[in-house]
Amino acid sequence: MAFTDEPNSEPQFGSLKTLTVLTFIGSALGLIGGIYQFFNAESGVTKMEQAMANPDLPDFAKKMMTPEALEQARIAAANKLPILILGLIGVVLCTVGAMQMRKLKMQGYYLWLIGEIFPVIAGFLFLGKYAFLPNMSTYIVYGLLLLFVVLYTLQRKYLINK
Repeated sequence: MAFTDEPNSEPQFGSLKTLTVLTFIGSALGLIGGIYQFFNAESGVTKMEQAMANPDLPDFAKKMMTPEALEQARIAAANKLPILILGLIGVVLCTVGAMQMRKLKMQGYYLWLIGEIFPVIAGFLFLGKYAFLPNMSTYIVYGLLLLFVVLYTLQRKYLINK
């Protein structure tokens, strides 16, 4: 499990390969989630409104079903097509970037990075402050994004400019 002395050689334990496999899985989930959200955006708003009107809603659910979360769902439903398109662009960039990094190409890192950050910026443009609601899913998504940026950045030394 040692690194070789050769510059730009990949470590023996294959961290870059593992990261790219996880990126392929994440991209597939992003694709499925984006399409699902596109087709179910309006019904999601309706279900949230019904749940919020239910007096028997458990306390933990009431904490998640805030007026801000409802407004976020409404805005996302109103902008579902551009959000889908921008999300799909991000998925494609991440996938192509990961394929390039498997070939140890530095350009793959930059494609992947743009693919990761582009939907965040687009989400902010369409959802405004609602893109960063303080809830568990936001913490998980942005936490994973940050983790992958750090891990891929640490692997850049194995990539070459071609």
